[in-house]
Amino acid sequence: MLGMDVRRIARLLILAVPVLLLAVPGRAEDPIRIGFGMALTGPLAANGKMSLVAMKIWEEDVNAKGGLMGRPVKLGYYDDQSSPSTVPGIYTKLLDVDKVDVAISGYASTQIAPAMPVMIERKRLFLSLFGTGINDEFRYDKYFSMLPTGPNPKPAFTRGFFELAMQQNPKPQTVAIAAADAEFGRNACEGARENAKAANLKIVYDKNYPPATTDFSPVVRAIQATNPDLLVVCSYPLDSVGMVKTVNEIGFKPKMWGGAMVGLQATAFKTQLGPLLNGIVNFETWIPAATMQFPGSMDLVKKYQARAAAEGVDPLGYYMPVWAYAYLQVLGDAIDATKSLSDDVLADYIRKTKFSTVVGEVKFGDKGEWASERMLEIQFQNIKSNSIEEFRNLSTEIILYPSAYKSGELIYPYADARK
Repeated sequence: MLGMDVRRIARLLILAVPVLLLAVPGRAEDPIRIGFGMALTGPLAANGKMSLVAMKIWEEDVNAKGGLMGRPVKLGYYDDQSSPSTVPGIYTKLLDVDKVDVAISGYASTQIAPAMPVMIERKRLFLSLFGTGINDEFRYDKYFSMLPTGPNPKPAFTRGFFELAMQQNPKPQTVAIAAADAEFGRNACEGARENAKAANLKIVYDKNYPPATTDFSPVVRAIQATNPDLLVVCSYPLDSVGMVKTVNEIGFKPKMWGGAMVGLQATAFKTQLGPLLNGIVNFETWIPAATMQFPGSMDLVKKYQARAAAEGVDPLGYYMPVWAYAYLQVLGDAIDATKSLSDDVLADYIRKTKFSTVVGEVKFGDKGEWASERMLEIQFQNIKSNSIEEFRNLSTEIILYPSAYKSGELIYPYADARK
């Protein structure tokens, strides 16, 4: 009788096994879901869309190697429409309704900042893509920034600009500062003020303009009236284009200008402006110069360019793709090494580890920023047309700073570079 009971129990257990397996979360066939918002429409869409293409390439690459923890990875995303007001709702849905395993940021400071309170409240890991000084106030220990601005990000965007300017003879004496009145513009130009004061420059103009500004003539004329040696602009893509056109139309020629203008890194804006870019000195984060071709970077660029036309994105992809791929590399490497999806476990590993990525070695420091600064400063030179070929081989985009990546010499003053 006892034997019958044992056999009956054994049969019941065997029958129950499939049911138990169905009830266990994280089965091998279940994907690891990574959720985010991304600017796919609106003024940030040019950079958001090219980022997404690179992220899909990472997804394909990882799954081709067997996924992570024996499970495929699956990206899930919503269009944040380049609007900060959409972001809290998107991240609330990702975490509370979609119940993604990991949530990462979309592109740009304006979209990252409004997601932070949601992520902090739920104590979730948060990797961000191109956020400037986002964690200065929050001091959140599970935040990590994929941007080479280093531990003090606000001055990093214009540090190279000021260092190059102060090497000139005679040294400039005055500077004008103009910023978009939004997250990145305010942060980057706060750093520009620090750099200007450290260089003992007199600030003769320092104003913000509304993000929706389309006519920059009053702004540029007001700056011109102060006759500054230097002009630093901290702007978003559409206003960067507006400022470049207006400076050229008015004929304003400070000794050097540029600084922290987002958008001038994108091929669409480069070909739109063409020779109007000559002489501008501006930040960059990565370009495929020989000194910056890290393992996997050119393979990624090749894959990206092969699908760019069909995706309707930047045909060269020298700006955002490597960074969007790299922050997923960090996440994937952390998951693979820890065999965990715990926010605490992953954050602890990321905090302690140096990662090898398509943008080089990445180590995070205080506040989740890069432990070391590695921003570039470039100058546009000798652009003769609006053809994409002007920008493909980098002969018109010269790295000036830092010296380890230098590829040419500064043409100074600006008037000489415009000739």
